[in-house]
Amino acid sequence: MQPIGSELYPSWRAALWSEPGLHDRATSPVPSERFLQQIWFHQRLQRDALRTLDGRPLTILHPGFWNHAAGPDFRQAVLQFGDDAPCSGDVELDLRAAAWHQHGHDRNPAYAQVRLHVIWQGTPTNPADAKVPLPTLALADVLDAPLDDLREWLGGEASHNLLTARTGACAPPLEQLPATGLPTLLEQAAFTRLRLKADQLAARARQAGWDQALWEAALGALGYKQNVWPLRRLAELRESLLRDLPRDRAAAPELQARLFGLSGLLPDQLTRRWSTTDAWLRRAWDTWWRWRESAGPAVLPRSLWRFDGLRPANHPQRRLALAAHWLADPDWTARSERWLAKDLADTALRPALLAELQPSEDPFWDHHWTLSSRPMSRPRPLLGEARITDLAMNAILPWLWSRARAGGNSALCTRIEHRYRHWPAAADNALLRLARQRLLAGRPLPRPTQAIHQQGMLQIVRDFCDHANALCDDCRFPELVRPWAAASAASGA
Repeated sequence: MQPIGSELYPSWRAALWSEPGLHDRATSPVPSERFLQQIWFHQRLQRDALRTLDGRPLTILHPGFWNHAAGPDFRQAVLQFGDDAPCSGDVELDLRAAAWHQHGHDRNPAYAQVRLHVIWQGTPTNPADAKVPLPTLALADVLDAPLDDLREWLGGEASHNLLTARTGACAPPLEQLPATGLPTLLEQAAFTRLRLKADQLAARARQAGWDQALWEAALGALGYKQNVWPLRRLAELRESLLRDLPRDRAAAPELQARLFGLSGLLPDQLTRRWSTTDAWLRRAWDTWWRWRESAGPAVLPRSLWRFDGLRPANHPQRRLALAAHWLADPDWTARSERWLAKDLADTALRPALLAELQPSEDPFWDHHWTLSSRPMSRPRPLLGEARITDLAMNAILPWLWSRARAGGNSALCTRIEHRYRHWPAAADNALLRLARQRLLAGRPLPRPTQAIHQQGMLQIVRDFCDHANALCDDCRFPELVRPWAAASAASGA
């Protein structure tokens, strides 16, 4: 296997994002506003070290939803200034603080709900300074990685939305590739994706340590797409959650109560319908009453959570119940390393990791989807095969690879790459179906049973499709594929 980063696809990506107009020039010390928006969207910040220019600590509970229309850049963010109660509002990003007045935001009613002005650079100010109309955060000194590293990492990250199922201009040249061409291209894109995720984990590890980096990535992967940010915030509170508790599996019920209380998802009324649920609630409240004063202002507002369209198995209450078992397990981080050390057949990769991370029996949650649902007729595990695939692709394998790379262990990197290459496919979803329509005109993937081809297709979408319109105007991917397809065909490859 060739080393990651030395293949064709990474060179296409690097060439594309070094072009003026598509990416900030590597020599520019000041990023564009679009680049600032990308940093904010992904929260590539030292999140535990944020302070506004007037000196107040700032916690980002939710960065908001990227607004691609007129008005503030991000809508419905949830922010906490110092020990104040969390507040909801909009976020506007500009290069300079003066832009707030220069752009007329102070006179535009569309910006009336802005609660935070984010800029590139600024100097500390007196809170009474009338020139600062609202809390302001400068990003230049709180990035989680050097600016050039973020340029490379964020180069292909955009809105993550495919807005149409229209077949893309790249579908015909991709169809002309020889039998080995498309699998090779998808695998190279997938390994690019692995490296980028590993870079993000390494950046977080430099701030908080490897264990914390894995813990945050794992809980984010549990969050499904709706609830990544509140689960990530709870992950950042790991040390507080564990305070005064032994790292022992018997602590799981106590940790469940703490997590539910901190999350804002602990109901304040009994169901009066299900005796087992009411008994669980009484025990949880007995614990939470004793501990919640220690939580102080860290309790999340319930408004952070999204429930629309969630299947019961993906409900955040079940995610919190699972997270409590992981928190209570002193061996949790080592389980991924132990799984990697085992000699496993490719067909055993997923079941073996699932066995490592599946918690022991939970008398309540094995029989209840949520705190408002009727007891189940048969037990269901807290962790399923679909979620273990998300954990492997987005957290565990990138984390293992990042650690092996940091330690200079090329043999271990190769072992991890093998497992990444042979991991079974994730369940199909709307984004994958749209991606196949755009890139392959609806044709199936070359090897539909392997996750690596799904990952590669998603990376191509993020690097190219997300930066082009539905007609593929100005998208360079088709013109990059055509000569490669022609050369491959001519050589008989």
